[in-house]
Amino acid sequence: MMEYTIKELELWNEKIEAIAKENGLDFYPQEFEICSYEDMICYEAYVGMPSHYPHWSYGKAYEKKKTLYRYNVTGLPYEMVINSNPCIGYLMRDNTLLLQILTMAHVYGHNDFFKNNRLFTEGTRAEDTIEMFKNHGDRIRSYIHDPSIGYERVESILDAAHALRFQTSRVIGCKNLSEEEKKKRILEKYYNEIKITSIIDEKKNIPFPDLEKIPLEPTEDIMGFLIQYGKLADWEKDILSIVKEETLYFIPQIETKIMNEGWASYFHYKILNQLELSQELYMEFLTRHNQVIRPFLGSVNPYYMGFKIFADIEEKYGKDKLFEVRKMERDESFIRRYLTKELCHEMNLFEYKKREKDYLIEEISDEEGYKIIKNTLASSTGMGDIPFIRVIEVLKKDNTLLVVHEYDGRELELSYAYETLRYLQRLWGGKVELRTIVDNIKKRIICDENRNIFLKKE
Repeated sequence: MMEYTIKELELWNEKIEAIAKENGLDFYPQEFEICSYEDMICYEAYVGMPSHYPHWSYGKAYEKKKTLYRYNVTGLPYEMVINSNPCIGYLMRDNTLLLQILTMAHVYGHNDFFKNNRLFTEGTRAEDTIEMFKNHGDRIRSYIHDPSIGYERVESILDAAHALRFQTSRVIGCKNLSEEEKKKRILEKYYNEIKITSIIDEKKNIPFPDLEKIPLEPTEDIMGFLIQYGKLADWEKDILSIVKEETLYFIPQIETKIMNEGWASYFHYKILNQLELSQELYMEFLTRHNQVIRPFLGSVNPYYMGFKIFADIEEKYGKDKLFEVRKMERDESFIRRYLTKELCHEMNLFEYKKREKDYLIEEISDEEGYKIIKNTLASSTGMGDIPFIRVIEVLKKDNTLLVVHEYDGRELELSYAYETLRYLQRLWGGKVELRTIVDNIKKRIICDENRNIFLKKE
């Protein structure tokens, strides 16, 4: 039985909303839904959406989370919040009154971040979110129920699309050029190069660009490339476009995990300290807050790091700077600009690597080590932790799709690379070749038409 009434929560929500506005937060209209722990597991498995297309991976995630929770191996999130307008937040029915209060304050922080951070304002349309996911679910179900297509064929395309979903454009809000616009840009670049080259013989050595090349320019948007050039049926391309569109919706959240959670934690802390809580509620608040932002052993707690950096920014530069950072940055730039040596030392950050059976500490937060730690953190946040792969061209001689891994010192996990190439071959329909570096040697990973994998020296 709940220890509070809906009316009480409504009254607390009014107080929280008023204090949030006093603190400068600017947010979408906020709606809350109270749900059971099973509903919360379901929302978590289905990425928080009230409507979503079916796929076995979501059911698997649901069963896994439910089993772990049942045997007390893992807990559940205190809340979930959707980047939509109006913003939707889920509150678990079993939460205590104080936990509901803290959660609501936390949600208003996320709501403000969704509405104002440039990655969200440029990359998503919050007012269309719920309708977009519902529309996607309806379209996928229509293909499943189509006798000429069916569930197995839809599942096969979804499996491949999910494996490649993050191989899409990482430039948020960037306008895609048409083929004619790309050709015009390539020709302008060619003629400009001719103009600035003074020696006649050198001008002759500048080759005229191949305007029939596919793609015209190397692209990181593998999903978009397959939609445009793949020999797929219209319904298959539509499924790829659905997965791509939903991935683009989530990329701002991936790119701002530390900032977003840190911002919400920083403001739930501010708001609850201004709520004039009773002593009993205040003591629970301190306990719950410390549970949220406590450091993790051997890994980074985004709530903790984001909270500490935002607190440091306001203390050093003031409130206006705080809101400017919230608007303009993503995790990578946030860490590079505002994670100081003093904060690294205070948070006891260090870098370690596994060697054979042991873990060895390689860097600590001293005068030089903190710079390496900061660079490692910044490089591995958000999409930086996902291999950067580009389509270079389709070889005309045999229709081989040539893709290249942009090696940055981190090698591909070959077992994952092999399976991902098989999915790419499934969608391309012909041979696929991936060029990368393994053990400091240039290698070619080839997936033939039968999805056999070959690893060769370049």
